[in-house]
Amino acid sequence: MAKTTPPVAERRPTRFTRHGVTVTDDYAWLRDAGYPEVTDPAILAHLEAENAWFNAAMAGQQPLIDHLFTEMRGRIKEADRSVPQKDGAFLYWIEYEEGAEYKKWWRRPISAGDDATADELIFDETAAAAGKDYFRLGAISVSNDGRLLAYAIDDNGSERFVARIKVIATGDMLPDEIPDTLSGLVWTSDDSALVYARVNDQWRTDTVLLHRLGTAASDDTVLYHEADEGFRVGVGLSASERWLVLSTGDHETGEARLVPAADPTAPQILVRARETGVEYDVDVHDLGDGTEPVLYIHTNDTHENFRLATAPLSKPHEWTTLVEGTEDFYLTGFDLFRDFYVTEGRVRGLDRIEVRSYADPARIEPITFPEASYEAGLADNPEWTTDRLRLTYESMISPATVYDYHVATRALEPLKVQEIPSGYDAALYRTERLEIEARDGTMVPVSIMARKDIAGPAPLYLYGYGAYGIAIGPGFSTGRLSLVDRGMVFAIAHIRGGDDLGRRWYKDGKLDKRTNTFNDFVDVAKGLIERGLTQPGRIAISGGSAGGELMGAVINSDPDLWGAVVAHVPFVDVLNTMLDETLPLTPGEWPEWGNPVEDKAAFDLIRSYSPYDQVRAQAYPPLMVTAGLNDPRVTYWEPAKWVAKLRELKTDDNALLLKTNMGAGHGGKSGRFESLKETAEEFAFILWQLRLSDAG
Repeated sequence: MAKTTPPVAERRPTRFTRHGVTVTDDYAWLRDAGYPEVTDPAILAHLEAENAWFNAAMAGQQPLIDHLFTEMRGRIKEADRSVPQKDGAFLYWIEYEEGAEYKKWWRRPISAGDDATADELIFDETAAAAGKDYFRLGAISVSNDGRLLAYAIDDNGSERFVARIKVIATGDMLPDEIPDTLSGLVWTSDDSALVYARVNDQWRTDTVLLHRLGTAASDDTVLYHEADEGFRVGVGLSASERWLVLSTGDHETGEARLVPAADPTAPQILVRARETGVEYDVDVHDLGDGTEPVLYIHTNDTHENFRLATAPLSKPHEWTTLVEGTEDFYLTGFDLFRDFYVTEGRVRGLDRIEVRSYADPARIEPITFPEASYEAGLADNPEWTTDRLRLTYESMISPATVYDYHVATRALEPLKVQEIPSGYDAALYRTERLEIEARDGTMVPVSIMARKDIAGPAPLYLYGYGAYGIAIGPGFSTGRLSLVDRGMVFAIAHIRGGDDLGRRWYKDGKLDKRTNTFNDFVDVAKGLIERGLTQPGRIAISGGSAGGELMGAVINSDPDLWGAVVAHVPFVDVLNTMLDETLPLTPGEWPEWGNPVEDKAAFDLIRSYSPYDQVRAQAYPPLMVTAGLNDPRVTYWEPAKWVAKLRELKTDDNALLLKTNMGAGHGGKSGRFESLKETAEEFAFILWQLRLSDAG
């Protein structure tokens, strides 16, 4: 029998005092004391009751969900393959078979030419995922001699991957099993060992280890251990593959060490000791011909938009500027190749890729693209010696395109354009980039997509994130068409907190400037209303994780603007989480949000915007919330507590739904079609609440 009333969580008040302020939390009991194991019967019963209410409330929308799913699936080329890429003696590519949730990894010897009978299946995700409710392939790495494959799997969403090794030719598994990995798997030069980073009991990557094949993981050699609980470590390989790069850092400070890939236990070379606020990453231009290797360092030490510096290996801390940091060009990264190097960045928020010469620093060759607003970047370019670059390109109305850029001729060669089997005509759509003034006078960019035959005011879907310096580019989405083709305008608010317009844009949305992010989003919505694109109450908004925090903040401050709200795995219990040093991410997050444990000003500010703490008795818009029971990033109890408090205090009769994936984590369900079903649910909820559900 369908559930007819929403579950009401029991109130069990708990109190704590910090900085002279007493905080009462009625729903703290929803956190299982045994986390990450969740076994408390009352908690599980409540989550299951919420899921039952979700299913009952959405039952009437099931025909629309099914229709949307079929529609979105019809835009996916089910039997598809990537463009093969040369890496050493092989071409590598991935394939999806018709109807498959997961992909297969293939290769062919270069020597075989076009002989498809030489194709070799090196990893079958579909077979590995068989019988599992959740499957995610993490790192995957072929040994230098091409004989062995190391890979890591998470089968419950907890992001604790288990690494294994197999012989590619026979499929035989080596006895090695490495638990709790959360990084790349890097082969040493002689393929006798793997270097990786491991997560500790608090899900913090604090140690880089060396695993020698044929030995127990418990005997692995520690290469580096990070003592600062706020820092995370990682391991990578230099472009020439002669050096291991051991990196550590938090959201504002970095440090790196180098060690030969042929001798990973050799004395490490510290590039430069950490300095609070200075970030850097490093690669090594090493020709292997006896000349001294040169370090290339991407750093913000002299300019917040980063510079590129060099240093001799013998004096790694003596940095000489190669590419100056500027206000105009935000240098986001670089890639080294034997005969040239590439810088990537953004100019006025748009991607820019430049090919540069080692011999002639003044020679800069920007790669040009046909549209005024787009996303572009380097794809997989595994070879040190190459005369071409693999690139990806897309815009809000242009499907993803894979190019090879020929360095000598400066020519772009299109290799593959994303196919949309059910059909797509770009001429039916328009895209533009607006600037809307925020309340403090800052001009906030907004990317818009709509059908050309739609005139305002129209229902509008507004997306935002605004955290961690993550830019949301104006890319392409086939799923988005299911809203746009029903008359909705789609908009991305490039709000502060991301780094869309440079590093300052990021800094102006973090720590004591965090509320700029929320204000920007609200002001963009109001600006779109003023321009006649939409109306109050006709705006659907969506965001996940830190973007879910954004959703929580703006429904507290401006509930009447929104007609439907979707918050995926939302980071809404900000104060309690930032006060809890035992949680996996908390110490490393203090440079992003502030440390309310020690700083009263940070405590007061976080409490003033934390969505859970600021829920009050008022009318709220229709709200759909998701969670993952095994989520180590945003713990399940944050959305559960938030929904419980909203249900207690809100004064309206609007829908309030919580769906907890009981066997998944931060990213929701795995598999390309299972995850698509969740998108169909979100879109059905939005169309239902905006009364567009009959449009199809």
